[in-house]
Amino acid sequence: MPTTRDYYEILSLSRDTSDDDIKRAYRRLAMKHHPDRNPGDSEAEIKFKEAAEAYEVLSDPAKRSTYDQFGHAGLRGSGGPATHDFSRMQVDDIFSMFQDIFGGRGFGGGGMGGGGASRRQARGYDLETQIAISLEEALTGCERDVEFSRLEVCSECKGTGAQGGAKPAVCSTCQGQGRVMQSGLGGMFRIATACPECHGEGSVIRNKCHMCRGKGRTPAKRTITVKIPPGVSSGQAVRLRGEGEPPPREASPDGAGARGDLHVVIHVQEHPVFQRDGMTLGLEMPISFTQAALGAEVLAPTLEGDAPLTIPRGTQHGAIFHIKHQGMPNLRTGQRGDLVVRIAVEIPRKLSSRQRQLLRDFAETEDIAVMPESHGFWGKIRDALGSVASTVEKGDNNNDRDESQRG
Repeated sequence: MPTTRDYYEILSLSRDTSDDDIKRAYRRLAMKHHPDRNPGDSEAEIKFKEAAEAYEVLSDPAKRSTYDQFGHAGLRGSGGPATHDFSRMQVDDIFSMFQDIFGGRGFGGGGMGGGGASRRQARGYDLETQIAISLEEALTGCERDVEFSRLEVCSECKGTGAQGGAKPAVCSTCQGQGRVMQSGLGGMFRIATACPECHGEGSVIRNKCHMCRGKGRTPAKRTITVKIPPGVSSGQAVRLRGEGEPPPREASPDGAGARGDLHVVIHVQEHPVFQRDGMTLGLEMPISFTQAALGAEVLAPTLEGDAPLTIPRGTQHGAIFHIKHQGMPNLRTGQRGDLVVRIAVEIPRKLSSRQRQLLRDFAETEDIAVMPESHGFWGKIRDALGSVASTVEKGDNNNDRDESQRG
């Protein structure tokens, strides 16, 4: 039965994701859970088929729209677009369904069928890995050593999958055709399906190689230097031709044919100061309120050092200035974008008494009311003592005046 899990959840995507993201997510999961890379792992095969089912629906605009509105019930209801039962399909059949994914640009065009299946030019699977670089490295370009795993032709059986390099035996069920005929609809039709004995290969291995367990391929680690061009953005990939895997055993036991490619996906790390938008870099730069009011010549930070910037008189908070050719380069032409500087006028938290007095004098010229000068603790004590002394002195003067009047 088809899966009942949410298709977006299977591909780890949100519902507003793009078609390219759907394709990319499927390729990543298919490469991770492909049975050839997980021999004997039934859970990996289930996940591989779930990803294929999710991709079939979400990559089709009509099916995706129906699924978004009505879920699985909408796809299987009357009049709705039906999906294949991938749980019952052979991996070979899934390959034939998604030529754009498993073909020359995707996993490789290695022939998957037996003697009766149509054979394509032998080509290995593509691989994908990821590396992280800094914004400074994206500006100038860099080189990185990338370590990854790929399948290689088994050195023990020379890729045949049989012990001692023997050739596989012809399948007795399909007689080497890779397909068997089954009757359907009461015998009215005959349908060709993959042979259940050889799984469409047309041959079977009686005595499997102990090193590769009949796969003809063994995993191996490889390290390669990748040249990252200037101006690369997150999500873009560098393709290294011929650094993928050899053709599958079924297509070319000895590995003859074209290897797949290695796709190195770049992740540019966020910068603590600069924000990137394509070729443009953004920066928020603080200045004092006196620089904003009177104007100033300042130095603005860039990825390559400081650059002079003129602040005109009367610059307001949030004002925008452009510094030409201090942004990121175009990946193809090398032309640099701009650095956009947003001004943030800072108000000082502490002022000296002279600075406060100067600002009060300035406020009087603007006819703006400001808070009066505040006194510290001892200043308040002195003011209070002065007020008491003044009251006592005034009382003494009043007493002297009363005595003189009585005399």
